[in-house]
Amino acid sequence: MREQKNRVRQAMRERREKLSPAERLEKSRKICGHVLGLIREGETVMVYSSKELEANTRPLIEELLAAGNPVIVPVIVKEDVSLRLSYLTDPSVLVISTFGVPEPIGSEIPARAEDVDTIILPMLGFDRRGARLGYGAGYYDRFLARNPRIRRIGIAFACQEADEVPCDENDIHMHLIITEDGIVYSGGKGR
Repeated sequence: MREQKNRVRQAMRERREKLSPAERLEKSRKICGHVLGLIREGETVMVYSSKELEANTRPLIEELLAAGNPVIVPVIVKEDVSLRLSYLTDPSVLVISTFGVPEPIGSEIPARAEDVDTIILPMLGFDRRGARLGYGAGYYDRFLARNPRIRRIGIAFACQEADEVPCDENDIHMHLIITEDGIVYSGGKGR
């Protein structure tokens, strides 16, 4: 299974790398627009802070904050392969940290998983059955297994779609998957 997943990961990385920076930005803006249409007023949203080549979440974070929605970002804890949560009130405090991910290091405002209504997750690959392929360490799958009530929205570029993502019993499926083309999978918890 691991080898199969790694083959799909490599194929998806190659597809994503073919997008120009301008294409990534334009597609990211469209993705963020689609996501914003699903967020309720006052809803607390956990959003990954994007690194280079990923669907850029900066516009989404800024729009959520401008609308008054509480925003939480994950902080990677390598020692126990977990996520620590922090409220984010100012995106300028994000600094490149673990795995190249921008995190609010030195400016954390502790948050609890119980506070999260919806989570926006990065995906290296996905399929139209709700399967999400991450980077392989399982940080998000562990977090979601402990917090199944949170609405899960995976975002990626349309070029990252696979016919079928290999899954095992630890892989958590998404409630919604959104690309620049809109909602491409809706398995529940749409609103």
